[in-house]
Amino acid sequence: MKYLKPFLLLAVVVMVVFNQVQLTRAATMLGHKTMMASLMDSLSIFGSTSTASSLAGGEDLKDVDLGQIQSTAQGLAAIFALAENKSAEKIMAMMLPKGTPAYGQAMGVSFDDAVGSLATLAKAQKPLLAGLTPEQKTRFINLASQPLGISCEYCCSVQAIGINKEGDSICGCQHNPALLSVTMWLMQNTDYSDAEILREVYKWKTLFFPKDMIELATKIAGGDGSVLETLPGMVGGC
Repeated sequence: MKYLKPFLLLAVVVMVVFNQVQLTRAATMLGHKTMMASLMDSLSIFGSTSTASSLAGGEDLKDVDLGQIQSTAQGLAAIFALAENKSAEKIMAMMLPKGTPAYGQAMGVSFDDAVGSLATLAKAQKPLLAGLTPEQKTRFINLASQPLGISCEYCCSVQAIGINKEGDSICGCQHNPALLSVTMWLMQNTDYSDAEILREVYKWKTLFFPKDMIELATKIAGGDGSVLETLPGMVGGC
């Protein structure tokens, strides 16, 4: 029996060491998984800039029929929940964007830099138009040639349509080509539906023309517009 004790002790030591090694490996693997999960979460904040599926849109606007819209006012009523948010404060919180949108890093723009983003978007309009595939150009013209308000209607004589039949901007200011750039870039690089693209255009248009867009939305909602006096009429030069 006395000869067995050393072997039993050795066996216990081996088992303890083995278990410790296994625990260490498990902890290491868990740590790697946690790190990877954290990394994926951080990347998902911005979305990938190389695949359209990562910037896929949602389903909340799937029932919006853009063919029935004949003005910016009707477009706002169809895209935003104005009836549920009648005060100008709530409408501002819903329509006046802040921060960086999911596609902002890839485009080099931010809602927090309205003037700088305006200039960046305006310069991109002609290259984007030239880079459209025939299918994309047809889609772009079909959308932007409707009276949806993809235009600089609050600073120039342009009404709710801002392009000609070739898709070119019909106004030389920065606002019009900037909104066209948002439209084309999202068509080229995301899976957004036309309604979802229009929502993003309206956000930028509200950023560029806060008083006009919020006032229009407040009138549609039937709310109090007294807060509108604090909003600027236009951002950026015309």
